[in-house]
Amino acid sequence: MTLGPLMVDIAGYELDSEDRELLRHPAVGGVILFSRNHDDTEQLSALIEEIHSLRDPHLLVAVDQEGGRVQRFQDGFTRLPPPACLGRIFDHERKRALHLAEVTGWLMAAELRAVGADISFAPVLDLDYGVSTVIGDRALHKHPDSVAALARAYQHGMHEAGMAATGKHFPGHGAVVADSHTELPVDERRFEDIEQWDLVPFERMIHAGLAAVMMAHVIYSSVDPNAAGFSPFWIREVLRRRLEFQGVVFSDDLSMAAAASAGDYEARAVAAREAGCDMVLVCNQRNAAAAVADTLLDAINPVTHTRLVRMHGHPGAGLRVLQSDPRWEQAVAAVQGYEEIPELDLEG
Repeated sequence: MTLGPLMVDIAGYELDSEDRELLRHPAVGGVILFSRNHDDTEQLSALIEEIHSLRDPHLLVAVDQEGGRVQRFQDGFTRLPPPACLGRIFDHERKRALHLAEVTGWLMAAELRAVGADISFAPVLDLDYGVSTVIGDRALHKHPDSVAALARAYQHGMHEAGMAATGKHFPGHGAVVADSHTELPVDERRFEDIEQWDLVPFERMIHAGLAAVMMAHVIYSSVDPNAAGFSPFWIREVLRRRLEFQGVVFSDDLSMAAAASAGDYEARAVAAREAGCDMVLVCNQRNAAAAVADTLLDAINPVTHTRLVRMHGHPGAGLRVLQSDPRWEQAVAAVQGYEEIPELDLEG
């Protein structure tokens, strides 16, 4: 069965009949999990196993497990520091920071693969301009060269653990004050400025084998009137043609307030797909997700399927086996040792 271009969410710890019906819809290709779907690691493993059993090839199971404020799974998983901690270390101890970035990427991905998850939407490639509260310490650094170096090390660790990396939020969310969850940010900079700064980490990571990109719900008003996730210029011209990216393009969540600029949910999904997104996300809106699934039936194609299948995680050991590995113990000690300021997790 072909993997469709829609990623949806579920409500609780287990699948109900409505969930199963939606997840078997031909237009659905993935599931994103949140904190509400995680009680303990045994329950989570069983949930993911059931999701995977519904389809062949199995649906992609994704989560946001960046660390710091954005770490959906907590109990039974190592608490990951905010990515900005790596940037602070990088300023003084470059070699140590790159090692810790690789270790963190490996640990995050290894623990997720141990419970069966395919994707963590990480690393964040946005630059920390010091103005965006929604990005903030989710960014690795303020300089593009530093972000690129740390992200490449982080990606290498993820690959070693059997997980593909997803860079976000293309072409860069860090220079706007507005939070795209609640309003539509507008970045008025020229294309040349964005190209010389924000695009650098994406370009370097693409050359290093980046498997996927998530788009930003931001309008770059001097460049294109459409938000980037609905923009053929940003996706087809810049990302695909100029940067020669061949991997998966994910939309950000179409339920976010910034996405409303493209119309109702069906219109948003169609606009994102026509702009070049391989997979669109509709979260926390079950009726809208079902309507989008029907709308996207004609959008199923083998090119998208082939790209999405490459995002399946490679086989990993179970959590108990992983936690008996000295490498895991060393990684946990290293990661727990470099956070400077405790952060609280946020659901959203």
